[in-house]
Amino acid sequence: MFNFQHLYLFFIASLLLNLTPGNDMLYVASRSISQGVKAGIVSAAGIAVGCFVHIFAAVMGLSIIIAKSAYLFQVIKFAGAGYLIYLGIRALISKPNVNTTAQSPVRANYWKLFKQGVITNALNPKVAIFFLSFLPQFIDTSSPYFKVQLFTLGFWFDVQGSLLLVVVACVLGKTQDFFNKNPKVWAIQEKVTGFVLIALGIKVALLSKK
Repeated sequence: MFNFQHLYLFFIASLLLNLTPGNDMLYVASRSISQGVKAGIVSAAGIAVGCFVHIFAAVMGLSIIIAKSAYLFQVIKFAGAGYLIYLGIRALISKPNVNTTAQSPVRANYWKLFKQGVITNALNPKVAIFFLSFLPQFIDTSSPYFKVQLFTLGFWFDVQGSLLLVVVACVLGKTQDFFNKNPKVWAIQEKVTGFVLIALGIKVALLSKK
């Protein structure tokens, strides 16, 4: 069903691509530093689910529609960009209370972070086009199992990327205690997080289909 050489090349290419810092890694890093390891892992889980949206879209052929429709691409792109900028502005104007952070409702906060992770990835049309252009290079497009191969490689890419994001969350999330003990630094970090999210939103807004 798969050509071994193609799989070998895919494993290398996918690892290098997932190791390259991008929107998802920066997003998880900012959440991990500001809200801890669990928040980073939950955000990574949300991104993984959002990535599944693109995998299924690629398998069902919806990504082709997005790739060919300039209007639809723009709508999804600006929706995703607007959401990231909205989150960034909220971080900038918020007044975090470090002493009550641990007492905040965990389930509600984590569920919110999970949903944000899903939305930020699902509303990135560049990811859809990436799957459409990258994955077919490593499979037999004439095979009757084309969709199975597409889903399998997409699933592996998503799992691999998610594991790397969890590592990022675990490493950077350990710095949260430092910010908890330094309220002024925490406040500054929250503003930095806001600027990072806004920058990501602008980056997404400037994406082109090329």
